[in-house]
Amino acid sequence: MLLARISEFAPDAVVMLGDALYHGPRNPLPSGYSPPEAAKRLNLLKKTIVAVRGNCDAEVDQLLLEFPIMADYSTILTETARFFLTHGHLWSAENPPPLPDGTVFASGHTHIPKLEKLANGLIAFNPGSIALPKGGNPASYGIFDGKELAVCELATGRPMMRDALTG
Repeated sequence: MLLARISEFAPDAVVMLGDALYHGPRNPLPSGYSPPEAAKRLNLLKKTIVAVRGNCDAEVDQLLLEFPIMADYSTILTETARFFLTHGHLWSAENPPPLPDGTVFASGHTHIPKLEKLANGLIAFNPGSIALPKGGNPASYGIFDGKELAVCELATGRPMMRDALTG
């Protein structure tokens, strides 16, 4: 279903915030989930994926993927926004590295959707999870169209939360 959403939007970049193929020993794998099949599907997007390492990603996962996943963080600068991308197990929006006010601190570690302006000047953003949503939330993803940042329900594409980042 995610590939259909990506095809629908044809984004400049697809951001992955860690735990690309495996969700750790404490979490059950969803029924029918196949990491090798997930890797094949993700590799189709290798030219557009920007990924960071999650706490469950390892070098063995990188062997299946044709794009890098082992960076602890990355940044994306657009004409209207600055994004700091990390999984969230090393830094959090409440305890970030030095970042300018207005930066979108994007993380995925909790698997719980979040979009909130914080007192420290950052915008905390977590798109939730497409494979292992937590907190009673539906499977979800994030999207940024250059003006608005949103968390959307995977099944319907409907925004669950959104915020204008410009003007």
